[in-house]
Amino acid sequence: MSPKRLLYAVLLGACVATTGVFAQTGQPAPQPAPAAAPAADEAPPPPAVPAAPAPAAAEPAPPPPAAAPAPAPRPSAGGAPPSGPVRNIVLVHGAFVDGSSWNGVIERLQKKGYHVVSVQIPLTSLADDLAATNRVLAQLSGPTVLVGHSWGGVVITEAGSGPEASKVVGLVYVSAIAPDVGESAVDILKRGPQMPAGSAMMKDSTGFLWLDPARYHDDFAADVPESLTRVLVAAQQPIAAKAFEEHATQAAWRYKPSFYLVTSRDRAVSPEIQRWMAHRIGATIIETPSSHLVPVAHAGATADAIDRAAKEFGKE
Repeated sequence: MSPKRLLYAVLLGACVATTGVFAQTGQPAPQPAPAAAPAADEAPPPPAVPAAPAPAAAEPAPPPPAAAPAPAPRPSAGGAPPSGPVRNIVLVHGAFVDGSSWNGVIERLQKKGYHVVSVQIPLTSLADDLAATNRVLAQLSGPTVLVGHSWGGVVITEAGSGPEASKVVGLVYVSAIAPDVGESAVDILKRGPQMPAGSAMMKDSTGFLWLDPARYHDDFAADVPESLTRVLVAAQQPIAAKAFEEHATQAAWRYKPSFYLVTSRDRAVSPEIQRWMAHRIGATIIETPSSHLVPVAHAGATADAIDRAAKEFGKE
């Protein structure tokens, strides 16, 4: 080959080589081959499960409710009563009589050495009768027994828990009404049969109740001599009808020991109701075959019952 042809072949080969380099450089970079698909019998890997958050610290359980405190024992009304023998007896009369109905009882108790006061209650309302009784109690010192006849039982039930209660060491109910808190005399009497004295009451135009003079002896004081009954009728003290419907706000027998003198021939307050009241208040019961006006008809038996109660209360 001639040198000219040889030079021309070398130059032509160099151009072809250069063109190949440029062609390779212009192609895109090869992509990585995709991962091989899993075999048909190979389970796919489970999806990634995010890690569970750490549990928060448990809140402390609330403490159990505190047990209700045991109820405190109910204190005695008016504080602890004075100790020692009873020297004072305070007598509260009932309706249709006045304080002189206790005269025979007073005489006998005075002979036994007691200082006795008979309260003259106005019978105009429970509040008025209570005020009169408290005025008497305020003048006394030392252990005192409250005694109530008939309506007077309502009065001593309140007075025994009142401002002078600290002097009162016990209660004596003489054929008397002994209500609980929220009860009236009418509420008590309705528990038993209608008694003859109930229909013998007459209400005047001012709202006061009187006992029919013609029935006073038979229905109220059957074992009192008729000559004395006529005197009692002449001095009869009426009671405001509204008083019988007034409700007790305190019940001293819940705090104080008590005696109850039941009159088994009573035609004003049923003996059955008297026994029921006596059992309810936890009283020591004494019975006597008497009409309702036992302080007059049987002054000796009434004084003996009061004396017995006073001695028991003095021991307590």
